[in-house]
Amino acid sequence: MESNTNITGKELIDMGFRSGKWMKEALEYINNNQLEGDALNDYLEQFRLPPAIDLHDEVIPFSVNIKAENELEEVNVDKVVSTMEVLMKTPTLVKGAIMPDACPTGVEGTIPVGGVAVAKNAIHPGMHSADICCSVMLTDFGKANPKDVLEAAHSITHFGPGGRSRETQFRFPMDLLAEIEANYFLNDQRCISIARSHLGTQGDGNHFLFVGISKKTGNTMMVTHHGSRGFGANLYNKGMKVAERFRKELSPKTLKQNAWIPFDTEEGEQYWEALQIIRKWTKKNHECIHDATLEKLGGNKENRFWNEHNFVFKDGDLFYHAKGATPLDKKFMPDITGPRLIPLNMSEPILIVDGETTEGNLGFAPHGAGRNISRTQHRKSKEGTFKEIFEEETQGLDVRFFSNEIDITELPSAYKNADTVRNQMDEFGLGKVIDEVLPYGCIMAGDVSKNAPWKRRKKKRQETKK
Repeated sequence: MESNTNITGKELIDMGFRSGKWMKEALEYINNNQLEGDALNDYLEQFRLPPAIDLHDEVIPFSVNIKAENELEEVNVDKVVSTMEVLMKTPTLVKGAIMPDACPTGVEGTIPVGGVAVAKNAIHPGMHSADICCSVMLTDFGKANPKDVLEAAHSITHFGPGGRSRETQFRFPMDLLAEIEANYFLNDQRCISIARSHLGTQGDGNHFLFVGISKKTGNTMMVTHHGSRGFGANLYNKGMKVAERFRKELSPKTLKQNAWIPFDTEEGEQYWEALQIIRKWTKKNHECIHDATLEKLGGNKENRFWNEHNFVFKDGDLFYHAKGATPLDKKFMPDITGPRLIPLNMSEPILIVDGETTEGNLGFAPHGAGRNISRTQHRKSKEGTFKEIFEEETQGLDVRFFSNEIDITELPSAYKNADTVRNQMDEFGLGKVIDEVLPYGCIMAGDVSKNAPWKRRKKKRQETKK
């Protein structure tokens, strides 16, 4: 006698199956064919997932390479340690560290800026964030006049939202385009269009173009700081969606921001390859600005080196997620060409460092000075007009905002005390300073929201209606 009772999704869950897109089609097949007993179990076996991976019972130990030297820093350090304690229960993680420039970002359990999290056979897109391969490049201009270098660079670089117009775009490398088109994550027209138009651009926020003088040689040096722009953000968004799919299947208790892509899957291998392509693009992005500046001046570079400080670095089956941490260990950088760069703020030298891996630093150093308070808190803490604050904090420097709008949240007072960061680098063995680029001037985006193109268009439409 045939059974007329339909099996429900709740019954499948009670049988130990996890809910998912597969369930609707499976229930339809089961009930249409009135499967039961061994036939039902045999059919369902294809949908059975391995047991869910739980969070670590205890916090995986991590190195704390930071200490508070005043009440404000104490609040910051407490928040950083607290978020790391939640983060280090993520089941893939095996070790971690925080740097002297650490500050929290996002909800608790999110990797802080200045954090390093080491995962086994897993890539966590949320732990490198949208600004993939945020990095710094230095070119030595020899005895060139620093003012001439800054002027030439200002005429070439591009800050703010969006990319370059078609007429001002740099020639796109065909070999890099072929790699993009061969990658599952990157091969779509929107992604390729952004890769073309954003080449030779620097974005906004804390990204900069800095010109200064080597303390050791007296040579003029230019340093750029930016990431992979919309090209990298596009990969991040896709990666987070894939990671979330794996999270639901493998470890539902893991926080969404800490979802991962298993490396030993097709998606994992393709994502890793996509990260390397993003890295190549970002390095080229720096080179376009540096080479065009050299060409305009009619000079030649005497030296050049660069490093990422926001990336995922692989060593065997371990993936080091550095969310704002500078790699010291040469194994992390296959094309290492020199020492590493640590910028502090526009009125302080950029540090040129080298160093060794220790148990405490995991092969990393800080990536800058970091913040103790948010941008909003900093704005509220300042008195006087933006112009007055700007003039006071940039005295003796040639500091420019590309948008012609002052952004006081990028002035020196917005950042941690540079001496504190340097002292803690020494105390915790986080790299040795071998030279300094003393500041002459810099260019930043400025407050791009004030006269943003979309705001100007909106204002024009409103005036037209009047």
